[in-house]
Amino acid sequence: MKYIASIDQGTTSTRCIIFDHNGRIIVQAQKEHSQIFPKPGWVEHDASEIWQSTLNVLQTALTRGGLDADNIQAIGITNQRETAAVWDKNTGEPLYHAIVWQDTRTDEICKSLAGTDGIDRYRQKTGLPLATYFSGPKISWLLENVPGLREKAEAGEALFGNMDTWLIWNLTGGPRGGIHITDVTNASRTLLMDLRTLQWDQDILNDMNIPAAMLPKIEPSSKVYGYCQVVCPGVPISGDLGDQQAALFGQTCYQPGEAKNTYGTGCFMLLNTGTEIVQSKNGLLTTLGYQFESQPPVYCLEGSIAIAGALVQWVRDNLGIIASSAEIEPLARSVEDNGGVYFVPAFSGLFAPHWRSDARGVIAGLTRYANKGHLARAVLEATAFQTREVLEAMEIDSGVHLKSLKVDGGMVVNELLMQFQADILNVPVIRPVVSETTALGAAYAAGLATGYWQSNEELIANWGKDKEWRPSMEAAVREEKYTAWKKAVARTLDWVE
Repeated sequence: MKYIASIDQGTTSTRCIIFDHNGRIIVQAQKEHSQIFPKPGWVEHDASEIWQSTLNVLQTALTRGGLDADNIQAIGITNQRETAAVWDKNTGEPLYHAIVWQDTRTDEICKSLAGTDGIDRYRQKTGLPLATYFSGPKISWLLENVPGLREKAEAGEALFGNMDTWLIWNLTGGPRGGIHITDVTNASRTLLMDLRTLQWDQDILNDMNIPAAMLPKIEPSSKVYGYCQVVCPGVPISGDLGDQQAALFGQTCYQPGEAKNTYGTGCFMLLNTGTEIVQSKNGLLTTLGYQFESQPPVYCLEGSIAIAGALVQWVRDNLGIIASSAEIEPLARSVEDNGGVYFVPAFSGLFAPHWRSDARGVIAGLTRYANKGHLARAVLEATAFQTREVLEAMEIDSGVHLKSLKVDGGMVVNELLMQFQADILNVPVIRPVVSETTALGAAYAAGLATGYWQSNEELIANWGKDKEWRPSMEAAVREEKYTAWKKAVARTLDWVE
């Protein structure tokens, strides 16, 4: 039997999931990695640790499934986007910790680049505002602050990549001939790629003082890039998608107007706009959805929320109110409502649709009545409220009124959250049978490139509904809660001078 292996390199862990032809999970393995917080607002990962975790989960999944390289037809990669790594081309050693997408240290760089033009200086070319979220300013920071990096970069001895590039380079040989590529979806998250040409923009590289020699070649999302040299020698690596675009692909949102929302560390809603580039006027991102080899690219509107599942982790790890993430739902169910408590988790500023790096987290509406159950409920509701803000912006930008929302990611097992999401949006929320749609999307891209699947229609036939939540909240209650939420958001602004 032949299967497709998917490596899902996420913000908190790396997984390998092996899928069959029906898109069902055969076996999986997962390993968490360290979260490094050197200063307030700084978030880093050890790229070497992530590489070792990748080898570990790939080997573990094969062993658990009683499989070897002969059983794997292709490997797909999906990854946390915007997390910037730099490494030595000759040794393969990282030259600094990877700077994570949540990191805010590039705030001054972004302000300087914005100048009198404002945060939308590069939006027409890149679809993105100038924000600490994206990789480009992180590269600028690394070049200015890591001794010797600029000299190495200009000499072609230092390489940059988001985590997809780092893993593909290592899997295909590393210092011994590793392939230095990225795909259009990851490239579109750097602030350095022109949406129309799908190439690095030399004017922006000049503005950010980034040598083109350190950047990977931009490729389609589904194509044979090269062949694995470790664990699965000779197996083609043929899919590469940023995690949110992979989830869109795994949810089979192939028609313009179809959307999905992924509830992970952050929360990300993507709307397929087809081959049309739709520039947002309401704080969303214009981004690449995916591209097949020798076909035109498919674009998306995206609403990016920085903190979703990460807020549950924060309550677990920083406050110690719960011992495991699964405990948040029964604790939230111990009370009838949020008790007037609203939690706006602007730990890294506010992302879509606000884009305010000066914001910081706020818990509003506290009284002596409030207890840890109310706080737990406010934590879950924060994700649903932020999603409504994004959906409203999306509907205005696109002119499309969503009839339902496909959901995936780790938080969709939380039924209290899913019901509240349906209530606050006033549309049905639908969870698929396979909720690991990020890994599935990368597998689909890899399988299409190698003939394992022949067409999108085959993939659509694989999709199945597991559960649907329908709205049951009265309209007046819905609007009252949402108004209070927006009031709480206003309290987060202008905190950082």
